Amino acid sequence: MRFMRLTVAVVSVALLAACQTDLTALNKDPNNPVTAPSTSLFTNAVQSTMTTYQNSFNTLSMTELFAQHVAQGQYIDEDRGHIRPGSIDLLWTNLYAGPLPDLQKVIAQGDAAKQPSTSGPARVMQSFIFEYMTDLWGDIPYAGALNGESGGDAFRPKYDTQKDIYYGLLKTLTDASAAMKAGTSVNDPGLGSADPIYGASLFSNKDAQWVKFANSLRARLAMQMIKADPAKAATELTAAFAGGMMASNADNAMLSWPGDGTYNNPWATNFSTRDDHRMSKVFIDTLVALADPRLKIFAQPTKADPAKYAGELNASEVATSVNLNTTSRPGVIFYPGATLYGTVGTSAGKATPSYLMTFAEVSFIQAEAAERSVGGLTPGQAAGFYNAGITASITQWGGTAAEAATYLAKPGVAYTPGSVGLQQIGLQKWIALFTQGDRAWAEWRRTGNPASIKPGPAMYADVPGVPRRLPYPAGEQSTNKTSLNEAVARQGADTYLTKMWWDK
Repeated sequence: MRFMRLTVAVVSVALLAACQTDLTALNKDPNNPVTAPSTSLFTNAVQSTMTTYQNSFNTLSMTELFAQHVAQGQYIDEDRGHIRPGSIDLLWTNLYAGPLPDLQKVIAQGDAAKQPSTSGPARVMQSFIFEYMTDLWGDIPYAGALNGESGGDAFRPKYDTQKDIYYGLLKTLTDASAAMKAGTSVNDPGLGSADPIYGASLFSNKDAQWVKFANSLRARLAMQMIKADPAKAATELTAAFAGGMMASNADNAMLSWPGDGTYNNPWATNFSTRDDHRMSKVFIDTLVALADPRLKIFAQPTKADPAKYAGELNASEVATSVNLNTTSRPGVIFYPGATLYGTVGTSAGKATPSYLMTFAEVSFIQAEAAERSVGGLTPGQAAGFYNAGITASITQWGGTAAEAATYLAKPGVAYTPGSVGLQQIGLQKWIALFTQGDRAWAEWRRTGNPASIKPGPAMYADVPGVPRRLPYPAGEQSTNKTSLNEAVARQGADTYLTKMWWDK
């Protein structure tokens, strides 16, 4: 009996304890967590973003064609103005279903822990992605885009106007910069080595690199809207300049690929098996005419004549490999070494960085602001910023300061104030943005520089000009048709040639 009473007592205590304990924890598999740490989410989101942003479909076979940095020597449908619908759908889906929600989780975790060194960089990266997307399509889901877990109408988010998106991004970047500057290192370890862009302690100084990136991106957005909303643009430029921006190439926002065979530069991955891209005639002719020292870095001599650089005409009527031996491949720094068509480059090409934003771009933004007398700058400062941008670009790509100095003294390169200077800034910015086709294309749409960008002779009849935007994904017609149709009615026909808000 004593044994039975003891057993009953033990069971009773166990049951009482069970009533006071959350037994749902027993259902959690420690090897398959339902949430991931912010560090892992952030690393994956950056890698995923840059793989999508820089891959061959989205640059070599799309934005770099529109910017006429490169051309297609074979399979020239994209160069003629028709991007594959599947590629457009995949780009949209990859960003909305991949890095954007991952970064939203990082933001939530950082905010909950009161750690701006975690949430701040995630907000900057998310702003970078949304800017990229709105500059491709115009109006897109933004304010309600990442609420899918709520179900119902959250699966069919409204499209925000591009103006509202720009205003929202400017506020996000402003708040993120302020929060990161005001933060302290106490209980805020930051992302540390999980940050593949900067990877250092955020609070080593008050002008940390993520703060500079936030303000630099703010300045980019402001300059992009300078013709559509000049008063707001001027206000934002002034604030961004005062907040502290990139000050040297050491501040460049870039992903340095490991080059380990798993995480390689996306161009190098493409060139390991394909040989159908060549440098654009517009780009090569410009570099040759200016005796630009970046020519030998950006391009290779032709196979037919190793002493000659030549480009392929975009949307050429020649749709075969006739010109492949007489036109230049992109530079060896983008090639992995052994390829299916022979050895080109070295294994170092797998580790060539991909750039999000650079000090060179920032300098050209400041040069234009100075020439336009906005942002607190004056025309007398334009030449200094312009020279800094060219020097930064040349040295960023492996050239020397001496080469930059010689180049800056050349006719056509030496700065001329006024309207000519604005054209020079636009041209040199376009050169410096090589590999960042989306930005070079956006700048051409905004400024018209360089004027040498023209539709090729074999453009499709329904795209009788250089594209101004991408058509919306076909999948949106079935999943979010009402919101899509509202955006089209507001923005204009869903075609390649419809201009967006800032495209003046």
